[in-house]
Amino acid sequence: MSRCATVSRSLDEPVSGTAATATTWLLLEQPGPWGVKALTSSHLDPALGRALEAAAQGTGVRVVLIRRPGRHADPGTSSERRVYVAHTVPGNVWLYEATTRDPHCLLGLDFGALGAGDPRSLTSVLGARPHTGDPLALVCTNGKRDRCCALLGRPLAAELVASGVPGVWEVTHLGGHRFAPTVLVLPYGYAYARAEAHTVKQALHSAEEGRVMVEDNRGCSAWERPGQAAELAVRSAAGVYEAGVLSVVRTEGASPRWEVTVTHTDGRAWRVVVEQTASLPPRPESCGATVLGAPGRLDAVAVRELRTATLAG
Repeated sequence: MSRCATVSRSLDEPVSGTAATATTWLLLEQPGPWGVKALTSSHLDPALGRALEAAAQGTGVRVVLIRRPGRHADPGTSSERRVYVAHTVPGNVWLYEATTRDPHCLLGLDFGALGAGDPRSLTSVLGARPHTGDPLALVCTNGKRDRCCALLGRPLAAELVASGVPGVWEVTHLGGHRFAPTVLVLPYGYAYARAEAHTVKQALHSAEEGRVMVEDNRGCSAWERPGQAAELAVRSAAGVYEAGVLSVVRTEGASPRWEVTVTHTDGRAWRVVVEQTASLPPRPESCGATVLGAPGRLDAVAVRELRTATLAG
């Protein structure tokens, strides 16, 4: 049977507007194997995993596990774990890092504040500090969720590390198995589909320079999916590649048609019409799917720059 990622690629399925949504990402290092729902089916205390899921619910925070690429041995000792927390909303983008021997301390964080962009509990609870190193590349490799993530993601992560790319981690779940290998670049929160080593390197180089690579870009996690598609359409139409300068300020309508207003920090604004249609012909939405599906696709069908008076109205 064909893999879902192979079929999606052969059908040239568009990827814009397919990124996971989260204003803030909380990454916890957890060695060893991961199950389908990694927070509760890994070597992490499942009670802690359930508590983290509950604490994050409705806050805009998405909790995922990360591990170093390579063999997944877990010594079972209380070794130091790396923790990263990234807020991806333009105008207040940040990335903090810390280490801990007891991941239960994460329950002391103010998840509501983190989702809203306030990092102060990171300092008081974890002693975290702003990350001053290279951008992070999170490669989805959880084969228990979908085999494409392991078959395509793990070799990509290994190749990146072997070629000396810093900041590479394996991550439990980014959604969109059929777009594997999928990669999330932090701190700006843009996800990439069908990634290859050279495109990940280019995306990381762009992020280091404060720019966004539009090719194979699924969208910024800070926005809901119509906003993701609209923002990328503005970038392509207006040639705007600086990170952190575009914001989705208004989304009107409902499926299958939205009108999205995107603004620039220089005062420009655009109205983008985004439409949802079914992807045809039917295809497997994941390797574990027992029936074929027609996943929704988002297309920006019109991009119009607004005058200031029109925006005010």
